[in-house]
Amino acid sequence: MTKAKLIELLNQALELEHQAEAQYLSHATLLSGEAADTLTDRLKEIAGDEHKHAEQFRACLEILDAAPSIKMAPGHPAKGNSQILKVNLKDERDAVDFYRTIMAELQKSRAELPYEYEFIEHKVRHIIMDEEEHALELRTLIGE
Repeated sequence: MTKAKLIELLNQALELEHQAEAQYLSHATLLSGEAADTLTDRLKEIAGDEHKHAEQFRACLEILDAAPSIKMAPGHPAKGNSQILKVNLKDERDAVDFYRTIMAELQKSRAELPYEYEFIEHKVRHIIMDEEEHALELRTLIGE
């Protein structure tokens, strides 16, 4: 993998995080029913995590001396508590899969990035762990 390809993947990840933050905040306003307040608070908290992930991806791009994307990946509208949770669960799982792809490609470029590899690997690994936690929690809330 080339440094250019890694930059492209990290920018795609950044765009996913921009979208995830906005989507969680939007979906949080649509919840209803007895559990709405609790779910709203949790979705807003996850949105905050997504914001932090975007900061981490920007840091990875900065260490590669690359300009971070200001774009946003396409969002996924949903209505109703169940659909909102299911849409976001799918997005979390898709993000984990994509970030694992970044990790696999990053490992191939270890020799090319002798001073950047560990920094980027550490950031992406921790983001994956957070996203997996979000997916597990959403799955529990859905009742899977």
